[in-house]
Amino acid sequence: MNARDLLTHPAWRAEDLGRPIPDSVHAVSMALPRWADVVGYEEKSAEVMGRLQCGYPRFVVHPIVVRLARRISGGEQPCLPLPSARVAETCARFVERTSGASTRVVDHAGVVGVVAAGEGGEAALKAFWQHTGLIVSTRQAEAALAGRPEDAVEGDGARRQLRRRLAGLYHCAEDDVYLAPTGMAAQFAALRAVMARSPGCPTAQLGFCYVDTLKVQQKFGHGATLLHDLASIGEDLGKLLGHQRLAACFSEIPGNPLLGSADLRRISPILRKARVPLVGDDVVATPVNVDLGPYADLIATSLTKYVAGTCDVMGGAVICNPRSPMYAELKQIVRDQHEELLWGDDAIVLDSRAHNFPHRMLRHNDNGLLIAERLSQHPAVERVWYPKWEYSEAYEAVRRPTGGWGSLVTFLPKDAEKASPRIYDALEVCKGPSLGTVFTLACPFTLLAHYTELDWAESCGVSRYLIRISVGLEDPEDIWQRIERALRAA
Repeated sequence: MNARDLLTHPAWRAEDLGRPIPDSVHAVSMALPRWADVVGYEEKSAEVMGRLQCGYPRFVVHPIVVRLARRISGGEQPCLPLPSARVAETCARFVERTSGASTRVVDHAGVVGVVAAGEGGEAALKAFWQHTGLIVSTRQAEAALAGRPEDAVEGDGARRQLRRRLAGLYHCAEDDVYLAPTGMAAQFAALRAVMARSPGCPTAQLGFCYVDTLKVQQKFGHGATLLHDLASIGEDLGKLLGHQRLAACFSEIPGNPLLGSADLRRISPILRKARVPLVGDDVVATPVNVDLGPYADLIATSLTKYVAGTCDVMGGAVICNPRSPMYAELKQIVRDQHEELLWGDDAIVLDSRAHNFPHRMLRHNDNGLLIAERLSQHPAVERVWYPKWEYSEAYEAVRRPTGGWGSLVTFLPKDAEKASPRIYDALEVCKGPSLGTVFTLACPFTLLAHYTELDWAESCGVSRYLIRISVGLEDPEDIWQRIERALRAA
């Protein structure tokens, strides 16, 4: 049977619930086609969870990985496989410290499992897996189950070529690029580096961000302060630094899901004076559109999204910025801490997709702008968030001369409490977690990311009724017609 073409036949109907997006054993998203499905997923209802064939790998452990975990543990106790002995030891210490559960580390065919015994052990294991992103991919799990070692020659070659491609995009040397198994693992690597540089110091997040970008700082750092108001971020940061030494500041350019950017022109001099590193995250904009080089000291990015584009492989990277005054110091730390954990087969897939990523991104830009402009003019829409309009001067300051504004668009319908579920259910596009796919992908972002803290998210200006659309490479008029039909449902 041929795989379903999601550009022409998206997974949007009720009967698509739980199917992998795309039709691949390595899919990293799953169909949640109705608003009620998202609520059911968050509340772990049997009706929804029983239909899931997979999920976003940091949140839903894939059946192949579960099978490997059972083989490692003998099926008796909670277990998760990790990509190295060092990671397993770090995980075991985290589980014991946070839950009090006892652990044992078991090596199986080059994959090291952590087995937890005791109340809270399984939850702590999953928290480590989710927040650090140091996971075993489905391709690595398949190989371990088959007793098949990595092809070192092909794997090393793909990783080297991938680093070379990224170095070209970031205007740095190949050895300034450090690969990671996921985007969150790249964030975690950056956090570990700045913590080693400033032991015991907390961090700050500049602007509302993706959920785990903040959670990893809170759970694995020494505390984190969220400065969510972009209008006063310079003043708020100055006050914070006046009474608190920071290990680093983290900032998404632009933020997810409200797509505003902190003004790095104002922030960078404050941080440089205090010798506080800035960790930039350009996942939503991508290096095709923005250049964080004049301001960021480290860049932590995901390769799962636009670089891959097909939603069937995970990866990340930390870039040591050679234009940073802290370059030599930070690079030494990152290099000393680094392990090559991106599995060879995943690197091969990522490299095969990365070669046409810049060309794809230009098309994403065109389609995203068209959809954002149409939504902003529609009578059923209360507000649209898009980098061209949200704190636009801050975004323009880092936008490349040939860059655009990306393809992530967030909107709030009028009478949102009633209209958002109707519109979402009627959207004739794929619906599920992730972004940056060649096919259009929508989700009610706040429900998916902040279901247990919706009041807090709304206190930061993030409505629970937002709908976020990652605009794909379909004909833009076709995308708009699908969206417009859904808007009529309001």
